[in-house]
Amino acid sequence: MKQESPKAERPETLTAEQIENWLYDHPDFFSQHLNLLENMFIPHPSGEAISLVSKQLDLLREKNRKLSHQLENLIQIAKENDGLFRRMQQLTLALIETETVEEMVAVLTTTLQDCFLADDVTLKVIADPAENITGITDLFVSPSDEITASFSKTIESGRPKCGNPDQAEAQFLFGENAKETQSAAIIPLQLGEHHGLLGIGSNEAARFHPSMGNLFLDHIGELVSSRLTTLLNR
Repeated sequence: MKQESPKAERPETLTAEQIENWLYDHPDFFSQHLNLLENMFIPHPSGEAISLVSKQLDLLREKNRKLSHQLENLIQIAKENDGLFRRMQQLTLALIETETVEEMVAVLTTTLQDCFLADDVTLKVIADPAENITGITDLFVSPSDEITASFSKTIESGRPKCGNPDQAEAQFLFGENAKETQSAAIIPLQLGEHHGLLGIGSNEAARFHPSMGNLFLDHIGELVSSRLTTLLNR
């Protein structure tokens, strides 16, 4: 019969006296492990006065905590940006392969909902509805329509507008889903001699806010403008 190997014994808990004796025999321990000192409290008796060394250590620890927090934030932002770049690439490749306006609108809507967590997506071309050569009845809206005037500043600026849209704008862009739309990104489109709007709606109030960065929204606007112009000109 095979002899069973003895079970590994757990190390005994060290006492404070044993640790003290061990450190006494190894006086250079902390010089070789300086990182331990960052989180250790080592008293410096000075009566009622505040020890200068203790104060310096406290300041260094606080600085270290802030730097660690900043580094964690930078890493998180880098991860989020990497994810956005990947999704932008996916959207670009999907739109390039579309052959008709109808197909492009369908692909754009699906990709923004699946990859960018949009709840609603709408596309509007501000031009005479008689010019509509697509099968999408509500794609074209007349420049003389009163509602288009409320988007004039956004169109003239050429920059996306983020925040909580007013009820009239939300109704125009998202129709029956307007009441659920708590925030939206309204992206102006340059379509040759015409203008357009891309509306991305969310049921979360914090999803699109006025202070958020517009880099990726700008890219989406340029991408959609380019592909939609090409397909309309066909």
